[in-house]
Amino acid sequence: MKVYGITGWKNAGKTGLMERLVAEICGRGLTVSTVKHAHHDTDVDQPGRDSFRHRAAGAREVLLASPYRWALMHELRDAPEPALSDLLTRLSPVDLVLIEGYKREPHPKIEAFRAQNGKPPLADRNDTIRAVASDVPHPDLSLPCMDLDDTAAIADFILREVGL
Repeated sequence: MKVYGITGWKNAGKTGLMERLVAEICGRGLTVSTVKHAHHDTDVDQPGRDSFRHRAAGAREVLLASPYRWALMHELRDAPEPALSDLLTRLSPVDLVLIEGYKREPHPKIEAFRAQNGKPPLADRNDTIRAVASDVPHPDLSLPCMDLDDTAAIADFILREVGL
């Protein structure tokens, strides 16, 4: 599986870009999965649901299945967060895995950048960033800079980078 990331500061447009890229690349006939890293406590389950009650009772893993989807929830129970490389082995094979977040991991990335954040580009100090998708030009950067809203051009860049 090919792996490519989208990174950037909070509120830089990462999730919107990911959403558009998934639609664009799937629309080209390729299969895509995503990994989203959250720095905060997050839960896909809801209090009171049977699966939530199973986890609350102490289950290490709960697999929830329906005719439409299935989800496996794994409680770390004070174990360390797994490495991205370990998590990727749990995914079914696809053409491309897009990763949101994981700034410090070694996979190649595009930085989503919005000037309104008032923060400097991460690309200045992160050599895994191969290009910047921005709402303003960056003539001082030596990397390719694309319009944050030009999803097709960003998808073209990623697919060329990974050889798809």
